[in-house]
Parts: sequence; C-alpha cells; structure tokens
Amino acid sequence: MKGRNTLLFSILFVLCLLLFLADLAWGSINIPFREIMDVLTGKGESINAEILLNFRLPKALTAILTGAALSVAGLMMQTLFRNPLAEPYILGVSSGASLGVALVTMASGFLPLVLMNSGWAMILAAVIGGALVLFMVLGVSFRIHNAVSLLIVGIMFGTIAGSIVSVMQNFSNPDAIKLFIMWTFGSLSAVTWTYMQVLLPVILLGLLMAVLLHKRLDVLLLGDNYARGLGVSVIQTRFLIILSTGLLAGGITAFTGPIAFIGVAIPHIARGIFKTSTHKILIPATILCGASLLLICDILSQLPTYTLPINTISSLFGAPIILWIILKKK
Repeated sequence: MKGRNTLLFSILFVLCLLLFLADLAWGSINIPFREIMDVLTGKGESINAEILLNFRLPKALTAILTGAALSVAGLMMQTLFRNPLAEPYILGVSSGASLGVALVTMASGFLPLVLMNSGWAMILAAVIGGALVLFMVLGVSFRIHNAVSLLIVGIMFGTIAGSIVSVMQNFSNPDAIKLFIMWTFGSLSAVTWTYMQVLLPVILLGLLMAVLLHKRLDVLLLGDNYARGLGVSVIQTRFLIILSTGLLAGGITAFTGPIAFIGVAIPHIARGIFKTSTHKILIPATILCGASLLLICDILSQLPTYTLPINTISSLFGAPIILWIILKKK
C-alpha cells in the first residue's frame, strides 16, 4: 500500500509540474517550452520574458495556491461536519468577504473615488468582512457543542451578509454593480508579485495548521464522543479547524474572489484515487489534486481571443462531481 501511494504521489507531482509549464506556455501568445526554461533560469531576455515573469508566472502560482488552499479547507469542513457536500465557504467567510467588497465597490456616496478604485482597498475590505464573520463563528463555536448547529449558524451568518449585499445592489448604480459582479466571477490574474508577498505566507500558515491537525481530524471521523474518550478536546480542535479554514478560504477569496466547487469536489477525487480516509495521506493528496485541477481550469479559460472567468470552468468540473456524489450516496 505504501509503494502504491508513493507511485500515485509521484504521478500527481509530475502531472502538476507539467500542467504548471503548460499554463505558462498557453495563452493569447504561445511561448515555446525552451524559451520558458531560458526565462526561468535567467537566460532569456526576449519580449516574452515580461509576459512570463510579470503575468503568467504569478497567475500560475496563484492557481496552485488557490487549488491547494480551497481543497484542504473543503476536506477539513467535510471532516468537521461529517458531510460529503460541505465546502470551505459553508461558514459564511465568503459572504462576509463579499459584503466587505460590496461596501467598497457600491458605497459611492461616502467613499472617495481613489479608494474605490484601489486594489488594496478591495482586498482589505474582503479580509475585514471575512474575518468578522469568522470571529463570530469562532465565538459561537465555544458555546455550541453540536457541529450541525454550528453549521446552521455559519449558514445564517452567510445569509445575513448576502441579504445586506442584495439591499446594497438595489440602491447602487449599474457601474458599481458590474464591478462587484466581475469580482464574484473570480480571477487568478489579479494577484501581482506585491500581493503574492501577503497571500503566500497566509496560505502556507493555513496549510501548516491543517497538516499539524491530521491526527485530530482522523479522530473526529469516529465521532465527538469517541474523540473525547481519547482525550481530544473537541472544542479546541473545532476552533483550530475553523481558524485554518478561515485563513485558507478567506485569504484566497480576498485576493481572487470566490472560486466555486473546487473545495467540495477535490477531497472526493483524492479519496477515490488513494482509497483512504487517513488525513496524513489525504491532505497532501488534495493539495496536488486541487493545484492540478485549477491549473487545468486556468489553461482551459485561456481562449485565443478571450479569457473566460475561472468560476465558469471550475463549475463545469465541480458540478458533475457533486451530482455523482449525491447519486452514489443515494
């Protein structure tokens, strides 16, 4: 079994590397593989070097981080709630981030135009909105001992935030609404090297927390009572899982917008490939599967004359997988 897992991990790693190079090569201008290697090794000085280093490379790295973060966050949520259709945004973090962005993009009456057009303003608004919802859910998690009740609380927080956004849309001008809707489509190309300096540490911290929690996640699969019997603090574990998920899902949403279906679909793909529920294996497996799938989505979104929103492609992959899960579980 160990040899089989090593082989599968090797295949997934090579696949992810090849998709990464393909994402760098494919686009409105196709760049030869040899020229890509020259640029990455510091030898290339062509006009394509600017495209590779300042646009395609950060976009491809963002795809890897996004796929890995949302997949691991989805895995932890499915374990925490023991629900195969749980996803990273189920606790309302995405709705809180959307509310923050809506306040910046649609509050034209009291925000300066310079602030509204600032990329950092939208990111900070998304972080603050997502963090507020996350802290409210974390606070409630200490008082509610039932995971299903906590799930309902998270959904209600998300519903309240979504309702406020709908009210704001009703009173906003069409240009502001269009800007907000474009943000909800998701975009990997919005992350520059400056933004990457903030995004990368946040995602790595969230992933590190998930890796350190792998034993507790295994115990939670057996039920809260069994976990308490083994001396595991369920409340503390739940707090750490929600915090890690908030860092992963909230960080990605703030910089790329909400990316649909990756978090709910990838954990099932990883389980199907490795035939295990052990998180020591599933966490790195979901990282590689999520990164690979989002790289595929990014490649497919690069049409010769037009770039499709990343959510359009990820939904085409994710929705059939969710339907398969529902039919399989009957």
